[in-house]
Amino acid sequence: MFRLSLGTTLIAAAFFTNTAMAGHDTIKPKAYDSLGKCVKAALTKKEGTIVKLEFKSENKKGVYEFDIETADGKSWDVECDAKTGKVTEIEEEVKADDPRFKALAKVSEADAKSTALAAHPGTVVEVEYELEPDGKASYEFDILEADKEEIKVEVDATSGKIVEVSYEEYQIGKE
Repeated sequence: MFRLSLGTTLIAAAFFTNTAMAGHDTIKPKAYDSLGKCVKAALTKKEGTIVKLEFKSENKKGVYEFDIETADGKSWDVECDAKTGKVTEIEEEVKADDPRFKALAKVSEADAKSTALAAHPGTVVEVEYELEPDGKASYEFDILEADKEEIKVEVDATSGKIVEVSYEEYQIGKE
């Protein structure tokens, strides 16, 4: 995975902060600006502050994933197809002890982690707990593989099956 320098990160963070504060209706991306289109689309779906951007390869397609914090204190993952500029998925990030998540989770975090690592060996560097748009819950494991590539493996918290795998190309913002 490629991490940007501190200076580049600060410039990007300033862009995202100003973008989020300026309002999505003032963003006028050019036809070739897939990031600009996706920023506007993401903020149209969830008005707030972008605190992290990841670019990942999912099923051999480029996807921007924005972590957006909304005024009500919620955190959202909004995914946008880099080619079309259209939002493809919105998930709510919650804490492990969120009652909604706990009510849906039939598989323990340890078992889900074992499933993810059996399919994609490495070291888990981050775990997220997500509520899906279809009402399901999932664990998302960021795994650093031996070749230093970071892979995201999403495991359904009810069935224990892997539902999504993507490779992180780069990240800007807080972990």
